Amino acid sequence: MPVLSLGESRSRSWSRDWATEAVARLEADSNRSGETHLRSFPLPVEWGIDLYLKDESVHPTGSLKHRLARSLFLYGICNGWIDEGTTIVEASSGSTAVSEAFFARFLGLPFVAVLPADTSPEKIQLIERQGGACHLSEDPSQIVAEAERLASGPEAHFMDQFSYAERAMDWHGNHSIAASIFGQMELERHPDPEWIVVGAGTGGTSATIGRYSRLTKRATRLCVVDPEDSIFYASWAGEPSAFSGRPSRIEGIGRQRVEPSFLPGVVDRMIQVPDAASVAAMRLVNDCTGYLVGGSTGTNAWGALRLVGEMLEEGREGSVVTLICDGGERYQGTYYNDLWVEAEGLDLTPYSEALRAFLERGVFEEAGPFA
Repeated sequence: MPVLSLGESRSRSWSRDWATEAVARLEADSNRSGETHLRSFPLPVEWGIDLYLKDESVHPTGSLKHRLARSLFLYGICNGWIDEGTTIVEASSGSTAVSEAFFARFLGLPFVAVLPADTSPEKIQLIERQGGACHLSEDPSQIVAEAERLASGPEAHFMDQFSYAERAMDWHGNHSIAASIFGQMELERHPDPEWIVVGAGTGGTSATIGRYSRLTKRATRLCVVDPEDSIFYASWAGEPSAFSGRPSRIEGIGRQRVEPSFLPGVVDRMIQVPDAASVAAMRLVNDCTGYLVGGSTGTNAWGALRLVGEMLEEGREGSVVTLICDGGERYQGTYYNDLWVEAEGLDLTPYSEALRAFLERGVFEEAGPFA
């Protein structure tokens, strides 16, 4: 066993003191912000089906990624990877970086986000407002490699959400998003949802919900929705032709490689969603509820409403739960901007009409290339 000098011993002790204080502060944040609202989406009462939106946009950093970022910091600190003065580096399309920038500032640590160059200006401003630095990459497929390069020094740590999300997130504890959903559903008329619908970016949220559902012996099934340019659906379904190879236009979800944190074995079903359908459904949620939501929430909503349509067609009552991943304020220049939508070649009309017709007539008719 190596013998430490007096100076090394003091340094190790000082490091542990910092880690103890940092963990205590992170746990206090969890205690303050662990519960988020479970909101109701208006469906015709006679359907006997309830749709709920777990509103993760109310976290201090405005998105579902607040949970992930806190978990990644706890994981890194407890593994001895993060210490006082460590520069945190992350590869992110935006929301994870916003949340990690918050926690880095919270703990007094420098933070660098490696982002695709087309990340929304609103998200870049949010990262910088939290004290983070943004490093933009013209090639979205290279953000992980670039983050690894920037974190190669001795005083830096690559957070690597895509590798560690499913390990870092607490999937069996009382403060997990899964436990929160089922706890909030206890007094509803259909307390055990037929489906919980989420997207996949890192895969951490789907892993948490799928594992917890099995642990608690529930019949609730997990549906993962995937945007059109993501590889997760193609890999899960065994349909290589379903992957375009292009970067995803739906920020926060969709990847060009199957990430280590994505656990296909806990997924009961996947639905591939056209980008135009995601944007149309996002706008529908805003119209029907007044909540300004982002594009990944639209992907969730399209999949959830499709499952509601199937339940209605089969004469089954019950409940479906999905997530509001973040607020729409971050996308005023993109998904809520008709000029941007037109420039991207997205035709929302058939999807908007299909959604409106479904809510009026109760028949969900698919539209677009994945019908």
